[in-house]
Amino acid sequence: MVKIAIAGGTGNVASEIVEVLLSKKKHHLVILTRKDTPPDAIVHPDITYVKVDYKDKASLTNALRGVHTVLSFVVVDRDRGSVSQKNLIDASIEAGVKRFAPSEWGSSNVTAIPWYTEKETVREHLREVNGEKKVLEYCLFQCGLFSDYLAFPHKTAKHITPLSLPFDFQNRRAIVVEGRNDIDGLTFTKAEDLANVVAEAIDFEGEWPLVGGIRGNYLTIGQILVLGEKIRGQPFSVETIKLEDLETGNINTSWFPVVGHPSIPKEEVESFSKLLPSYKFTGVEEFLSEVWAGKP
Repeated sequence: MVKIAIAGGTGNVASEIVEVLLSKKKHHLVILTRKDTPPDAIVHPDITYVKVDYKDKASLTNALRGVHTVLSFVVVDRDRGSVSQKNLIDASIEAGVKRFAPSEWGSSNVTAIPWYTEKETVREHLREVNGEKKVLEYCLFQCGLFSDYLAFPHKTAKHITPLSLPFDFQNRRAIVVEGRNDIDGLTFTKAEDLANVVAEAIDFEGEWPLVGGIRGNYLTIGQILVLGEKIRGQPFSVETIKLEDLETGNINTSWFPVVGHPSIPKEEVESFSKLLPSYKFTGVEEFLSEVWAGKP
């Protein structure tokens, strides 16, 4: 049994992972939170909640004494300059933490997503602190989008918030970029699979790779449309936009997905595995066929 600290551990993705870790009955979890323990927090004998100030590196260091692994779920767009995560990394080193997972849990390419740009700042800080010699083992857990989002508006994970995408299985419609159906693609991983992989990675005795390439399913845009029509039993109504219009925000489609999600700023709502090779991921077709079976 080792002690695992989870920064931002009351969020939706973190809570999925916490549930799986608890089910293993192997580790004690220290949930770091900026505020008092929320009333709906997970209660368990193997969880301790610790209120911390991420600006106070000394208190963070004390909170991390005896911790083996730190998993960060700090909301990156609210951490300007990545102060919280930089301090968390520095405190982890000072406290003797062995492993660190920064707040990734999504796309590997962050340049095109405004609220993800701070992730690159954190990556650079991790490279810098390990520049002369490795002082902190770390891994970027990147899983793409959750397959659960393709079930919108149905909730298929206990804690993950359903998210509307340009592929609307509910109403059999989609918005695509002209000429890109066979070029562009997306990685989809079920939230349950991500949680299971992280739990297994913590027990992994070897050294973590720098990038935990978690790819449940990779589908081109065209393949997503074919899958949607197969599962829903009817052709999709597909609207096409030009790439330059997408880049300038000049979107004149009859509808667009309203991306309401806890990690996305409200003002931006309308914008828009190498580690464990033996793990068997849930097939997106298998998963969605079950979700949409018998639904009108």
